[in-house]
This record gives sequence, C-alpha cells and structure tokens, in this order.
Amino acid sequence: MAQIHTRDVDVDLESPTLVEGFPGVGLVGKIATDHLVDELELEYYASVDCTGLPRIGVYRGGDQQARPPVRLYASEEHDLLALQSDAPISSQAVSNVAECITGWIVDQNATPIYLSGLPAEREEGRPNIYGIGTGASIETLERHDIAAPPEDGVVTGPTGALINRAAQRELDSLGVVVECSRQFPDPEAASVLLEDAIGPIADVEIDVGELVERAEEIREKREQFAQQMQAIAQDESSQAQPLRMYQ
Repeated sequence: MAQIHTRDVDVDLESPTLVEGFPGVGLVGKIATDHLVDELELEYYASVDCTGLPRIGVYRGGDQQARPPVRLYASEEHDLLALQSDAPISSQAVSNVAECITGWIVDQNATPIYLSGLPAEREEGRPNIYGIGTGASIETLERHDIAAPPEDGVVTGPTGALINRAAQRELDSLGVVVECSRQFPDPEAASVLLEDAIGPIADVEIDVGELVERAEEIREKREQFAQQMQAIAQDESSQAQPLRMYQ
C-alpha cells in the first residue's frame, strides 16, 4: 500500500504529469523540480512516508514550518505533480521507496517524468538531452524530438529503481537524461531539462531566466548538499552511466 498522506487541500487532478526530483549527479533533477515548484507556485499536496525514507524534519530559512524530507506538490491548473526531495535515499531503501511511489502513481493515473544526469566532459554549448521510456511513452519522446541515447547505459539510484518498476509492470513512464557536471550542481543542465523536456511534455511555460542568472548562487547553495551526496556510495545516487561500466 502506497504510504502517501494527502493533505486537506482543494486540488482536483485528472491524469496528471508527475515530475520526479530525487537528488542525483549534478543535482539536475532536484534543481529542475525545485524551480518548477517555485516558478509555477505549486501547492504542498502530500507527504511521502514510504518505509526506508530518512526520519528527519526539514525547514527553510525564514520559515518556521517543518516538513518531511520527501513531498508532493500539485497544480490543478496545470494538472501537474512534482516530487520534491531534500534527502538522499539509502541503497537499502531504494527498492521499497520505488514500489511505494509507483503504486501511488498508478492510483493517480499519472504519467511520470524521471530525471537523471549523465556525467560528461562537455565543451561550450547547450548540454544534450536524451529520452527513454516504458509502455506507450516512446511516442511522446518522438513527438517532442527528444533523441534516443547514443550508447547503451543504465540509470542508477532511486530514479533507476522507479524506471525499473515501470518497465517490469509495463507502465507508461518517461526518463530524460541530460549531460551534466560530474562533481558540482549544474543549474544550466537543469534549465535544459525544464525548457526542452518538462515544459513541452507537461504543456507548461517555465521561465528559466532566474535559474540561469542565479546559476553561481545556486551552485554555492547546493554545494553542501552535493558533498553530502558524495559521502554516500556512488551506486546509491541517481545517475545515468554507460552500460560498459557494468560489463
């Protein structure tokens, strides 16, 4: 049974798109989802209480309201959900968390967009994005001109486990992979996810101007979080990797 506790809020969703923001390499999914929540003013909709998630309270500067580390935000206007996470997920908890969240996604008749970074030594220019999918979602990638990956690979961590659950159960889901920094938070790569994938697929307008302009500030603010992530074993962090690493 999915342990998602919906709050007493007046939000009516039909067949929403869900954007997943578990932290991973480059923090691209987290940065993109955090910006989406702020930019579209999504409403705090539900708390995620799957077995294995850290039992911690999260608070923000200037705000006395404490909240659980993994939350869902919603917009009735955009028929949109966003999963926001402020804590890494241990390898022991990944499978259970993926099953818990997948069950709830199915109950909501939602189509998830799973986000991951692909460590790359890129030169000047816009980071490339690639799309993968399960079920009938491949057609969505083709419709929005999101290219297939150029080589074999895997997605690890909680994002990879979510994609695994969708593939095993033949559910519709989308995975978008963006080239990003291997070591540092990458707001530029996150902005590409928003502009070239999340916005078009979810049919929403997302202004990434502030995200790009404040890239350096965001990098500094996320640096401590990124260091905490690096303290966890690498295979516990969501990222895309060439398959040859596993051969």
